Amino acid sequence: MTDRPAAPPPAGAPLLFSPWRLRGVTFPNRIVIAPMQMYKAGPDGLATDWHFQHLAKYAVGGAGTVMTEALIVDPVGRNTYGDLGIWSDDHVAPLSRIAAFLQGEGSLAAAQLHHAGPKSSRQRPWEGLGPLGAAEAARGEAPWQPVGASAGRSVEGWHQPRAMTPDEIARLVEDYGRAAGRAARAGFDVLDIHAAHGYLIHSFLSPVSNTREDAYGGDRAGRMRILLEIAESVRAHWPSGRPLLVRISCVDWRRDLDARTDGWTIEDSIVLARALAERGVDVIDCSSGGIRAENSMMDFVKTRTRLRRGHQVPYAEAIRREAGIPTMAVGVILDGPQAEAILRAGQADLVAIGREALTDPHWALHAAQALGADPDWRHWPPSYGWWLEMRDRIGISA
Repeated sequence: MTDRPAAPPPAGAPLLFSPWRLRGVTFPNRIVIAPMQMYKAGPDGLATDWHFQHLAKYAVGGAGTVMTEALIVDPVGRNTYGDLGIWSDDHVAPLSRIAAFLQGEGSLAAAQLHHAGPKSSRQRPWEGLGPLGAAEAARGEAPWQPVGASAGRSVEGWHQPRAMTPDEIARLVEDYGRAAGRAARAGFDVLDIHAAHGYLIHSFLSPVSNTREDAYGGDRAGRMRILLEIAESVRAHWPSGRPLLVRISCVDWRRDLDARTDGWTIEDSIVLARALAERGVDVIDCSSGGIRAENSMMDFVKTRTRLRRGHQVPYAEAIRREAGIPTMAVGVILDGPQAEAILRAGQADLVAIGREALTDPHWALHAAQALGADPDWRHWPPSYGWWLEMRDRIGISA
């Protein structure tokens, strides 16, 4: 399903700024703005001017692909009341406005489909990220019943999820398909399914959280079943000429003593990647962790543990090599030379940038300059570039 460029870029030209063709879509460069939750929607889940300006600046800033934050396929699957949705046809028009602007600036418009599962019904992060309770209900944000693979909590004190029934799973698979159809109508070029970080799909994949004894539990094949069915449903509703990605937690990170299991492993991810490729998935978006509180980014904050540069890149490399499917690397990729080295080493095909783009929306344009691909500001929008080039010619004295 992958249609790579017929020839490599000219000798010495950065791979990071080389085009890459996948199905009927050409990625202008290898930089993808990763999905980042903003928690700025209202209870209707509609995208607003705030979301428009948030995503628009990354296209102006030179990123080849700009991905929305995770779009919720069913209101029960909201993480918070501030999540964006795609569970209704009402969501299509405001998302279409965003997609059209991104494309008008030369970027691909990408969307991510999501269900938070056992991590639903929570406060926004700056409110504590705890379970919704009486105080939130008093202001109109009442808690609701989360669902998951099984009834175990992700974090002590959060709402106890209820195990999904087979009928609910069947409806969920259909919800993902319908959501993919809405994303297509909104005009997105690329679609990503979020199956990582302890959310609903990951709660089925991992033996740490999935204790079911029916067709959606037990051995690895049973635990993979829901994601494979969702991938088939999405692919059936998503145009054949447009790429489909799946974000997974490639490993669960740590041993869960209660479950007496090492959880989901890189070996499991390689098997899963092959199965997803057979169902029309084009790229594995390689993240990690999140199945329990001690496996989450928040744990790094609590324990003051420092993240290593590119700490998840080896997962993207292993899946690319062993499963024979393109991968996207994400996580603590700080600058252009680091991203270029990942591509040059054959560790991934795309590089996703998240928090670094929050601090520098022009990350891609600065990377081009750092790599010598844009010494005279020509990659910048002309409205900016001519000013900056003139500043360079004039010079600045001490």
